Amino acid sequence: MEEGFALWANPSSPHAEGRKARAALEDARERVKRALGWDGEVIFTSGASEAAALALGHAKTGARLVSAVEHDAILKAAPDAERLPVLPDGALDFETLDEAVQRERPLVAAQQVNSETGNRQDLAAIAERVHGAGGLLLADCAQGAGKFALPHADMAIISAHKFGGPIGVGALLVKNFTMLEPAGGQERGYRRGTENLPGVLGLAAALEACGDAYLDRATLESLDQLAQECRDLGGTWLSDRLSDPTPYIRAIAMPKMSGSAQVMRFDMAGISVSQGSACSSGTMKTSHVLQAMQVESDVADRTIRVSFGWNTTRAEVERFCEVWLELAKA
Repeated sequence: MEEGFALWANPSSPHAEGRKARAALEDARERVKRALGWDGEVIFTSGASEAAALALGHAKTGARLVSAVEHDAILKAAPDAERLPVLPDGALDFETLDEAVQRERPLVAAQQVNSETGNRQDLAAIAERVHGAGGLLLADCAQGAGKFALPHADMAIISAHKFGGPIGVGALLVKNFTMLEPAGGQERGYRRGTENLPGVLGLAAALEACGDAYLDRATLESLDQLAQECRDLGGTWLSDRLSDPTPYIRAIAMPKMSGSAQVMRFDMAGISVSQGSACSSGTMKTSHVLQAMQVESDVADRTIRVSFGWNTTRAEVERFCEVWLELAKA
């Protein structure tokens, strides 16, 4: 990022400083492709929300179909899209999907990893169904990029701060520009606004650092013991219900105490957790993800989301477990 601040010029400008900035931008674009193993195009954005708006607002397809457990950014970018139901384990209902994709060249949006529960969708199976019907798949990989390989999708969304990069920068990956209507003057005419060069360089560097393991599994070992104690105390460990849970996000329902009360109590202990996705937790509304999974309303009300990043330490995880037990037994 320091290199980007030193190149303080608009990459679209024709003067010498602008050309230097453009060269650094294009080098970062190639680094992102290599790090992700992506053989298509990369459109840099201000984050996942803008990438979603570009894809869902400008894709050259017919009907928009989105899973019912998508992030609010996806749902708001396609408010008129048909919502595809999920099963109680969080997996997309393939029977409904098979019927829905028979529409003329649909665009289906499905997440790689759910931001509230940590459940992974079977994007390989989803892609097979969508492509078999002549449609396009938009994969929201905001929570998966840098941790898991990219799926076989036509478009994919990434967000730098989810894999250790700076806040306020992301990208829309597109197999071919012909899939999109141009939306602006920058990024080859597909996005409005001057590129955030320091952020883009930080995004590329963070992705390259993800060549190492995102997080040592030993860091999370104390969660296994907490899971059993949660069950014994009458709580709900949501990972038990999921079709394909990931280790980096856990949804946990504490017995007796509401999720909103837990958020405040953990905050007083110096621990940051949320109720629902971090982007919508301030509303204190019932999680649409848990509703779509048919989680009992009482359990949903007592559920918090806790996530673990590349810099999370074993001591921090152990402290979370300690405080959780103190609150649950109070």
